[in-house]
Amino acid sequence: MAKAKLKQVVIPKFFSEAEEAAWWDSHRSEVEAEIRQRMKRQRPLTLGNLLQQAKPSQPITLRIPREDLETARRLAEREGLGYQTYIKMLLRSALAKSASGDVSFRVSHTGRTREYAGGKKAQSLRPRRDSR
Repeated sequence: MAKAKLKQVVIPKFFSEAEEAAWWDSHRSEVEAEIRQRMKRQRPLTLGNLLQQAKPSQPITLRIPREDLETARRLAEREGLGYQTYIKMLLRSALAKSASGDVSFRVSHTGRTREYAGGKKAQSLRPRRDSR
C-alpha cells in the first residue's frame, strides 16, 4: 500500500500581521499534519543530529596585519558576532564568489598572475627565474 502524499503547504507573503495571524489560524491543521508527516520520514531535528551533520573545522594559524584584525573585531562587534566567526563568514562569502567567477580581483593558486575585472592580466606577482 502506497503512502498517502500530502499536498505541501505553501506559505504566502503577508501584507499585515493580522493577515498572517488569520492565515495561520485557518491553516493550522494542514501545517501540523505536514510537520508530523515530515517527522515520520526524517530524523527529528535535535542538537545531537545537528552536531553529527556539522562539517569539522580545521584549526589553522594565520598571520593577519594588526590593523585588519582590529577592523574585523570592530565590525564583528557591530554585527554582534565574535571576530573569528565574522572572519570565517567573510572568507566563506569570498570563496563562494570566487568559485562562481564573480570576482573583480583574483590571484591564481600558483601566485604567478593577477586577474582584474574584465579579464586583464597583470605582471607576475613573483619574479620569474629565467633558465638562461
